[in-house]
Amino acid sequence: MAESIRTIQADAVEQAVYALFLKTAQSPDDEVIAAVKQAEKAETHPAAKKVLKQLILNKTVSDETSIPYCQDTGMAVVFLDIGQDVHLSGDIDGAVNRGVKRAYQDGYFRTSVAHPLTRVNTKDNTPAVIHKNTVSGDKIKIFAMAKGFGSENMSVLKMLKPSDGIDGIKALVAETIKKAGGSPCPPVVLGIGIGGTMEMAALTAKRQLLRPLNDQNSDAQAAQLESEILSLANSLGIGAMGFPGDVYCIGVKIGLFPTHIAGLPVAININCHAARHAETEI
Repeated sequence: MAESIRTIQADAVEQAVYALFLKTAQSPDDEVIAAVKQAEKAETHPAAKKVLKQLILNKTVSDETSIPYCQDTGMAVVFLDIGQDVHLSGDIDGAVNRGVKRAYQDGYFRTSVAHPLTRVNTKDNTPAVIHKNTVSGDKIKIFAMAKGFGSENMSVLKMLKPSDGIDGIKALVAETIKKAGGSPCPPVVLGIGIGGTMEMAALTAKRQLLRPLNDQNSDAQAAQLESEILSLANSLGIGAMGFPGDVYCIGVKIGLFPTHIAGLPVAININCHAARHAETEI
C-alpha cells in the first residue's frame, strides 16, 4: 500500500495557486463572457443592453492590458480535492496563502481582506478561505475563486420548513433577487445549496459556483429546478446592474444534500457577472 502513495510538495501547490489567481482575479473566462454576449442579444431594454455591451468591452480591455476586469478582485476562496493516495509534504495552508499573496502582489490586484472588527487591512489579500475534501486517486484538484463582495453580501441562508417545499425555495429566490436588485452586479450566477445543515447548505451553494455554466446537473429533479429558477429570475423585470431588463441571471446551479426530517436549509450564494474561477490538477 505504501508504494502507491504519491508525495506532492507544498511548493507545487503554492505555484498552482499563484498561477490560478493571476488568471482568475484578472478576468472572467470565455464561457462566462459568451453567456453575457447571449444576454446582450436577448436584452430588449436599452439601458440594460448598453451595460451588457460595456461588460463585453471590459473583457476585451482586460485581456489586452492585463488590467483587472473589475476593481474588486475579491477574497480568495480555494477548494482542495485531495486524493486519498496523496501524501502532502509541507504546510499546505501556508502554501495556498503564499500563492495568493504572490499573485495579488505581482498582478497589482486590489487587496481587500481586513480584520473583521478593527477593519485593519492585511495588505496581501490573505488569509484565503480554504476548503479541503478527500477524494479517490493520487492527485490534487485545486479550484480558485476570486469572490467579490457586492454579490457575496447579497447571499442568504434560510432554514425553511419541510412543508415549504419547492414553492418555498422559489419564493426565497424571488425575495432574494428583489432585495438584491443591482447590488450584486447582475447578470448573476446563483449557486444554491439545499439540505444538510446550516453550514453544509452554505458550503454546497458556494461549491456550485465552480460548475461550468453549460453543464447538466446529474440529478434530474435538481436540473429541472435549475431551469425553473432561471426562468423565474429572468421574469422579475430586473436586468443588468439593476436597470429594467430581461436578463438578471445567466446561470443557476443547485447542489443537494440529505437533511434532517425536521428541516429544509437553503443557501443562495450569488456570483456577479464576472464569475471568476479557475481550476487545475496536480
